[in-house]
Amino acid sequence: MQEFLASEFMGVTVAQMIYAFLAILAGFLGRWVSTFVLAYVARLASKTRTTMDDIFISALAKPLGWAAVLVGIHVAVMVLPLPTEPVDLHHFLLALAKGLFIVLMVWFGMRLTDGIFTRWAEKATATDSKLDDQVIPILRRTLKVFLILLGIAMFLQNMGYSVGSLLAGLGIGGAAIAFASKDTLANLFGAIVIFLDRPFAVGDWVEIGDQEGTVEEVGLRTTRIRTFANSLITMPNANLTTTAINNWSKMQKRRIMMTIGVTYSTPPEKVAQAVQAIRDLIASYDDFRQDFWMVHFKGFGPSSQDILVYCFTTTTVWTEFMAAQERFLLDISRRFQALGVDFAFPTQTVHVASLPAPGSHAGATR
Repeated sequence: MQEFLASEFMGVTVAQMIYAFLAILAGFLGRWVSTFVLAYVARLASKTRTTMDDIFISALAKPLGWAAVLVGIHVAVMVLPLPTEPVDLHHFLLALAKGLFIVLMVWFGMRLTDGIFTRWAEKATATDSKLDDQVIPILRRTLKVFLILLGIAMFLQNMGYSVGSLLAGLGIGGAAIAFASKDTLANLFGAIVIFLDRPFAVGDWVEIGDQEGTVEEVGLRTTRIRTFANSLITMPNANLTTTAINNWSKMQKRRIMMTIGVTYSTPPEKVAQAVQAIRDLIASYDDFRQDFWMVHFKGFGPSSQDILVYCFTTTTVWTEFMAAQERFLLDISRRFQALGVDFAFPTQTVHVASLPAPGSHAGATR
């Protein structure tokens, strides 16, 4: 048996092969054990009041299992007498194993970030403020990008590359990079301005320039607006800092402003009754604001006597506003019909100063 274990194949003894195999097998066995143990711990954690332990265990499950496998591979590499010429394969594989540990740590950090921010997003939906709904996705993406960049730097440093020299080289070309990415930086600062000034939030109905719709997402570079035609418009954040933003969702009331014209054959007494009838209607509505409204005889138009109507509904919901306005207009029509007041429409009266005599040359020609 000792002779068999001491026998070599390509410079590696059978005993070393067996030890390496057992190390790798132990790694996979450790992955199975870790999965079983964490499943049991997760059941216990689900009975606690806090959810952070559930998030931590869920994020740790897969990275920890693969870490056990990586430990087995690491031990196997240390057992095997790998060649050092022309490449120190032993040193390279150990450095690669450490780098893969860094990858697993980054993976765990990203899973933990997703779990924590998903929980925070659920809590944010229950609050009245929409600022947290906007900030949480951006913070999540920013933290994940930071973890990835940190992991890349640590991996390269572990593999023997000088990260400091790399950063110094990037610093030399920083001006060129900044010039090339000036639009991206402008959009980033635009996003910061949006979060500080808060001209709108996710879900608001806005009108920006000639675009109108509902804000669907605010990112670091762009803002996405869902139009009423159900198309999706992507606007650079830099444009939002220089464009007037009309936030219709911030309305506290909706305005009704119109001019109602009655015919010139309507006597002044009937016009006054029509004005009073509209005033009585507005005063009788519970869904109209009573703090300020106006109904006045405005003046003499080209083809009508004009009545100005200026009032507000308490609701700002578009469908409810349209229903209230429809009822208001129909009630005005009924009141005018009961009063015998006719609505005017555009007309023209042509006055002819004189006509040619029947026997004249112009009359004969005509």
